[in-house]
Amino acid sequence: MKCIHCHGEMVRSVAPFHVDRKGYHLLLDAVPAWVCSQCGEAYFEESEVESIQEAIRAIDSQTEKLAASV
Repeated sequence: MKCIHCHGEMVRSVAPFHVDRKGYHLLLDAVPAWVCSQCGEAYFEESEVESIQEAIRAIDSQTEKLAASV
């Protein structure tokens, strides 16, 4: 697989993922991903994206509960 940015070779590794959202910051240090050996760009497979989205939904739900109790 080739990187869409620099056309370097993609290798299976881990990469960080972070998002600022609805009053919180989520940082996952080591998510399995395809990482470009040349520029470092990371691509997550569908299963990892689904897991990240599930975690975000769970955190969104909990932060809504916290905000409602204020």
